[in-house]
Amino acid sequence: MPVPLSILDLVSISEGSTAREGIAASMSAARVADRLGYTRLWFAEHHNTMNLAASATALLIDQAATVTERIRVGSGGVMFPNHAPLMVAEQYGTLANIHGDRIDLGLGRAPGTDMMTAQALSRSSAEPQAFAENIFDLQGWFGSEGTSRSAPIASAVSQGTEVPIWVLGSTVNGASIAGQLGLPFSVASHFAPDQLDDAIKVYRSSFTADAPTAQIDKPYVMAGINVMVADSDAEAEREYTTLIQMFGDISTGRRRKLQPPIDPAQARGGDNPMLSIKAVGGPRTAVRQLTEFVERTGADELITVTYAYDPAVRERSLQLLAENWF
Repeated sequence: MPVPLSILDLVSISEGSTAREGIAASMSAARVADRLGYTRLWFAEHHNTMNLAASATALLIDQAATVTERIRVGSGGVMFPNHAPLMVAEQYGTLANIHGDRIDLGLGRAPGTDMMTAQALSRSSAEPQAFAENIFDLQGWFGSEGTSRSAPIASAVSQGTEVPIWVLGSTVNGASIAGQLGLPFSVASHFAPDQLDDAIKVYRSSFTADAPTAQIDKPYVMAGINVMVADSDAEAEREYTTLIQMFGDISTGRRRKLQPPIDPAQARGGDNPMLSIKAVGGPRTAVRQLTEFVERTGADELITVTYAYDPAVRERSLQLLAENWF
């Protein structure tokens, strides 16, 4: 039985289109993913980026949950230092009250932006101990009493919702936090693969189900991978150049919206080590690469990331993968 597949969406904005159109395309893809049997759809928080509209994750989650019926919807993640923990509890408790047990809360320590923007957003500490303590408080607000575990502060809207919490990370530090808290771990290997194997090893070795924050009985790893599936290997390689160009812009500081695909021979940065975790090709090629990644990591679930200049190309990729994986 293949491992479950999920989707990470950063709500990309293609050249010539608007944020409104990017959000509409994401909601269309959400409907497709819901119908095809993907396990969860997560939105990743980013700020001060011209080509991404995923800034207000709670609002995107609400809309996606409204237009779908089955798929779990959540954050991948909320960048915790940008937010007051109580506000996160109230927002995600509200989502759970509206949409029931379909909401996930993935938490990360990175700002999801540049340092100047991070300072404008900052509400809590990214230090490991403070991060863990804030999660401890969050669980209190989601619990049966609906109160903080460190102060007499109550949240009626989140009380009893028991929203599942995930720890996001790309290093052994994040992995260790997830393990020691007894929480599932989502590793950002789709753009930060350097410590992938070590992070998973540390997570599993440090995992304890006896922590007061523990929500699962044994380690659970979800690993990120870049995916583009098309009818042929050549077509997929060409469509994948949109992501190659995006990372080239990041490395040079160029601020552009998502670019149309180009001839792969002209795409500079195709060997970027940040993009080494990928499954790109026709259905047979992509499934083989995904299978090899699962065998390497022992991942319990994969979260796929697909950028496409044309939203229809992304939906086709989702369809081809689902038809050949599930």
